[in-house]
Amino acid sequence: MKRVIGSLRAHIHAHTYTAILKNRVVQSACRTEVSVEDMSDKEPAESEELIKVEKLGTNSREINVVVKVVSKSEVRNVTGRDYSIHRVADALVGDETGSVVLTLWDDNIDKITEEATLRVTNGYVNLFRGNMRLNIGRYGSFQLLEETPITEINTENNLSEKRYEQERRYRSDRPRYGGRRDYQRRRY
Repeated sequence: MKRVIGSLRAHIHAHTYTAILKNRVVQSACRTEVSVEDMSDKEPAESEELIKVEKLGTNSREINVVVKVVSKSEVRNVTGRDYSIHRVADALVGDETGSVVLTLWDDNIDKITEEATLRVTNGYVNLFRGNMRLNIGRYGSFQLLEETPITEINTENNLSEKRYEQERRYRSDRPRYGGRRDYQRRRY
């Protein structure tokens, strides 16, 4: 497993084996290696390159983009899966190639204002009710930029206004709640 953390890259390798000993399955870890190398003098990886809004797809991951906030919606309260209440707001953001809705949660709502320029790192896109949304997520982050490289925003090409077909979460060729496919009687 390789993971980039700031300017360090950690390589973690774990090797396990499984053995059958006297009719019992025994699993043990043989070796674990951890090495850390400094990456401060290396050039940024491909995943750190900035892309334009028009290049975003419905399942884009690991997105790095610079956008400017056009507008921000009112804050609303939603109940999460764990029944906790969260604040959520939508911000229309974009660059010279297009615009998209950025979903903001809890504390991030207060950090962003209209006309602010953001650098979103490791963001992702998903569909919410058939519309494309840019998200910062748990593993992503954003940074407010002092100087803006964006002079104008193309709101005519709003990717969030287009309707996309959302994939089903379950396969339609299988029964949804289990059960056998063939209801014939088994013969023993």
